[in-house]
Amino acid sequence: MNLTSLTFLRKMRSPTRQFAVIGLGRFGRAVCTTLNSLGYEVLAADEDERRVSQALTDQIAAHAVQLDTTQPTALKESGITEFDTVIVAIGNYVEESIITTLNLKEAGVKNVVAKASSEIHGKLLDRVGADHVVFPEHEMGCELARSLTTPGILDRFEIDPDHSIAEVIVPKSFDQKTIIDLDLRNRYELTVLAVSQDQQPDKFEINPSPVTRLKAGGLMVVIGSNKGLEHLPM
Repeated sequence: MNLTSLTFLRKMRSPTRQFAVIGLGRFGRAVCTTLNSLGYEVLAADEDERRVSQALTDQIAAHAVQLDTTQPTALKESGITEFDTVIVAIGNYVEESIITTLNLKEAGVKNVVAKASSEIHGKLLDRVGADHVVFPEHEMGCELARSLTTPGILDRFEIDPDHSIAEVIVPKSFDQKTIIDLDLRNRYELTVLAVSQDQQPDKFEINPSPVTRLKAGGLMVVIGSNKGLEHLPM
């Protein structure tokens, strides 16, 4: 995820706490479940009546309807076009995904997030007006590769292709050394934003003093070069 995505996601936040999710496969169900657990009202939709019934049984959405979203009239009658934000989660069915996205934008939906299954699919979604396109399989694959090759990096937010903000486990070689001793800015092109000495994310010290001593196994949040992150000792 980059800053462009973050700007869009901020814009996407619904003041009425309502979202519509089209497509109840694994990705769509996960989106519904998470939004519902966060207290948002969710309208779920799928062409498969069994998936709709299961969503209601599992209580992952406040409302669920069975409809063909490639039909503009059906979208309008269901009320989905009245939502500010609609997530199109039918990425494995390219034609249906593109037509649904086009229908939503033509109906005036402000924010449409669409799942893409390939680069070409993503380009087509952009062409028909999707406000934000996501590639969940690609992003999960990248995260898995990073977690396997750099296990000391717990979480990462990409600012651009060359820079990130990351939560990192303090390596053993940093134990009892001060931030100024480590000289991370010159050695790794990284700046420490916060530290937590006991792996307790709710107890971070923000903008720590340069003479703060780090403890191996603790956490630090850094900003800077991706190359520097990858060269940190683990």
